[in-house]
Amino acid sequence: MEKGEAKVRIEKLKDKINTLNYKYFVLDEGEVEESVRDSLKRQLIELESEYPEFITPESPTQRVGSVLSGKFAKIRHLSPKKSLMDVFSEEEIKDWYERIQKISPQKMEFVCELKIDGLNITIRYENGMLKKALTRGNGIEGEDVTHAIKTIESIPLRLNEGIDLEVSGEVYMPRKSFEELNKNQKKNGEPEFANPRNAAAGSVRQLDPQITAERNLEMFFYHVDKSSLKDVKSQEELLKTFKRLGLKVCEEYKKVGSIEEVVEFCKIWHKKREKLPFEIDGIVIKVNSFDQQNLLGFTAKAPRYAVAYKFPAQKVSSRILDVIFQVGRTGAITPVAIMTPTLVAGSTISRATLHNEDEMEKKDIRIGDTVIIRKAGDVIPEVVEVLKDLRTGKEKKIKFPKTCPACGGALLREEGQAAYRCTNKECYAVKREHFIHFVSRKGFNIEGLGDKVIDQLLENGLVDDPSDIFLLEKDELMGLDLFKDKRTENTLNSIEKAKTISIDHFIFALGIRYLGEQSSYDLAQFLLANKKKSTIKTERKKQEKSQQALFEESIGETEEDFSIMDLIETIKSFSQEEIKNIDGVGEKMGEMIYEWFNNQKNEKYMEKLYRNGVVLNKGTMSISGKLSGKSFLLTGTLSDMSRDEATELIKMNGGKTHASVTKDLNFLIVGENPGSKLDKAKKLGIHIITGEEFKKMLK
Repeated sequence: MEKGEAKVRIEKLKDKINTLNYKYFVLDEGEVEESVRDSLKRQLIELESEYPEFITPESPTQRVGSVLSGKFAKIRHLSPKKSLMDVFSEEEIKDWYERIQKISPQKMEFVCELKIDGLNITIRYENGMLKKALTRGNGIEGEDVTHAIKTIESIPLRLNEGIDLEVSGEVYMPRKSFEELNKNQKKNGEPEFANPRNAAAGSVRQLDPQITAERNLEMFFYHVDKSSLKDVKSQEELLKTFKRLGLKVCEEYKKVGSIEEVVEFCKIWHKKREKLPFEIDGIVIKVNSFDQQNLLGFTAKAPRYAVAYKFPAQKVSSRILDVIFQVGRTGAITPVAIMTPTLVAGSTISRATLHNEDEMEKKDIRIGDTVIIRKAGDVIPEVVEVLKDLRTGKEKKIKFPKTCPACGGALLREEGQAAYRCTNKECYAVKREHFIHFVSRKGFNIEGLGDKVIDQLLENGLVDDPSDIFLLEKDELMGLDLFKDKRTENTLNSIEKAKTISIDHFIFALGIRYLGEQSSYDLAQFLLANKKKSTIKTERKKQEKSQQALFEESIGETEEDFSIMDLIETIKSFSQEEIKNIDGVGEKMGEMIYEWFNNQKNEKYMEKLYRNGVVLNKGTMSISGKLSGKSFLLTGTLSDMSRDEATELIKMNGGKTHASVTKDLNFLIVGENPGSKLDKAKKLGIHIITGEEFKKMLK
């Protein structure tokens, strides 16, 4: 074929295949057999192979890119991504409606959409061409998964119009594809996926896009950055516009005119959900009019104009075969029921938590009982009820242990607490769980150090506390089972990479009781806003000529540095009361934080982490914005926003929040009925602004 003829043929093939894809994936119209579509694509591949100069990014053959070599890049969303508030009953749906009616009393229409159980993805189109695909991430920035998303054929590489657009939707795995995937996993001796949602998420995060392409994923679109389509006036109109542009939508949506019709729609799909070719876990209810949506606005965490109704958790019966007692990282003893494997909400369950001794006695749970189990929120398995009519008399009462099941140490139940805890500070099980928590994804995220490897490290005396992980050498790992050259090299590289960690992940990894992911983030934000330079670090450099100290001397320090020693110095400068008042902390957590960081043993542990090369950075907390580098504190009541909403705006725009008035505070935002903070701010010369002045700073 002549070059000019080939160019024309390639363009016609691309247009035809894109049209067929649009009709097949978006309109559900099969104009030709799938084999015909595949043969056209093969022709295009052959021609592009012969004339690579005619390959363009929007060609249907360019869906599979090259294998990525490492972690996904993080990219800031053009607009913040908010989660929806969940409701779980008809009463809660109606309560939501009453709340929004007080803000917008005029008549409302609603659009009810199926809540797809998949992975939220945002896609950017520029001049109609797919440019970037991001996961939701933390709502501010997400992971770049463009290479994988381009393999999903229901996602157009080119829109039907050459416009700029940022759209969001759900990537999911159809039931049929999920069954085929698990069949192949089993055949190849690989672990099966628990449910389609996990399978879809794992497929999107593959470094090799060819693997993603083989998983047969699909995507429904349902949201747009409204500045992208200013002429669209409602959610119903948006979904129709998506179809016109070539974006696939879930057709099972419905516009209704009353909250009673909303409830009826939810009831219908609760019954019909199993007949769908994909899994759903609820219904998303949105006010249809965009003008009304704008009027209703947002709370600090979610839009007011929409909620996600979650279906009641599926319940099934199972039988308790045994009960074991697990020891957690804080020493808490948790009874766990071992049951006959049972399929619940799409995954097989063989264990369920019994929570604590009081819960077991309250429900009168016994070994041998037939029980009703459910997955609360379609995720966590729990025993709901005992079917006592099915007892035979052979059931055994469960005896809660008097000593730690792992080490035999004494157990203590603190006043006001439901859990018993092991008091042995050297308990192996507690130590093991602490290591597992330390290396977890939300902690130091060290790949290659699974539970079995942790066991071997402890049993062989290679580590005493988690800081020793950073001193492991090749010969030590090679001496463990299953460690060959390549695995050893990968693990050591992961350990080295993990030495640089964001402050919030570092705090989480310490395993302080009551501190979860969000509270660790809140504490990290506070410490960054009030950071102090450590004199201990300077003295240590003078006294010790370790490799780490010499390295730090060689690279020097900048004003932005915030080391572990600085963290210690900063948090110890605050009283217990001040720590309790940190946003997101509170009474119990504040007390635990204060005690933990003022414990000499814990301080030595953190110093050891510092000496072993752990370096802190700001991670996502270093996001720039209009308020970057500025710190704020609120006092009194603002007329048009809550304290939480104002705090969220500060964080979203790169600012920091303070819990108290200090000389380092930049702005005190004053509302009605301000407290003593105003007087203190005046004495320190802090800049005082009103709520209106604060809003002007954001424009």
